[in-house]
Amino acid sequence: MTSPVVEVSHLRKTYPPSRTAVADVSFDVARGEIFGILGPNGAGKTTTVECLAGLRRADGGTVRLLGRDPQADPRSVREHVGIQLQEAALHDKITVGEALDVFGSFYAEQADPAELLDLLDLTAHRNQQFGKLSGGQKQRLSIALALVGRPQVAVLDELTTGLDPAARRATWDLVERVRDAGVTVLLVTHFMDEAERLCDRLVVIDGGRVVAQGTPSALIEGLEGHRGVRLRFTGDAARTRALEILTALARQDDAVAAVNPAGDEIEVSGTRTVLFAVVQALAAADVVPDDVRTVERTLEDVFVQVTGREYRAEENEEVTV
Repeated sequence: MTSPVVEVSHLRKTYPPSRTAVADVSFDVARGEIFGILGPNGAGKTTTVECLAGLRRADGGTVRLLGRDPQADPRSVREHVGIQLQEAALHDKITVGEALDVFGSFYAEQADPAELLDLLDLTAHRNQQFGKLSGGQKQRLSIALALVGRPQVAVLDELTTGLDPAARRATWDLVERVRDAGVTVLLVTHFMDEAERLCDRLVVIDGGRVVAQGTPSALIEGLEGHRGVRLRFTGDAARTRALEILTALARQDDAVAAVNPAGDEIEVSGTRTVLFAVVQALAAADVVPDDVRTVERTLEDVFVQVTGREYRAEENEEVTV
């Protein structure tokens, strides 16, 4: 069996005077994965990867990257890991090509700049200054700089924050290209849709602890009452009557877990047979909805189930010192 590329066990990190950023985080990453570290701001995500890369001293637990201990010997991992950090920025006057040359000089073995520019769709911008790049182009450059030392592992932290939807989707495609080029990717994000789209496996971190882990599909399929139906009615009388019928159904039929009014709609969640139960109950009472559609569950629903509260991506700012 192949050893994990990354191993984190019971990691802890506290900032003075008494702020616990990471209370208990454990996970492992297989070679060739896009592995997600998902959670709201302030959950401990960035601190976790900074400890993993040897940029911060942990207060407890163990971390291993390619079998090496970055806490005891940070230099032993620097040739093998590329990092794109959330707050990274370059001087406005430096060009794309100059930035690649400068960062490449830090490594004994560096990637071919022309290949990186081609991989990340930056060839046409080689002589453009950093300050004149768009947000998406700056993010693509940050990925190129993380890959310039031919790392085996790339850490990408909040890669698409501030990008418009088109730029986000383009960046997602680039992350998959990086993985397909043979690089293991640790993706740090607070975007649920990003993690669901990209990650082979992930951990959900909240309050410095892992609250869920697995593949996105397995986590969603494991939700209690993970199927949902939305029904729309014209007129208050029909909607009120339907709500009475479905509320009574929830007390009688295990297929229905919850019934919630949502504007001019009613949302019903339950097991895989919830749609059949709802339609049958309404038909028996001769109540006909104007529109019926299924509701797709997401990782946000997973977060709500495991924490008991609504997911707010911008909940806290993570401490950086």
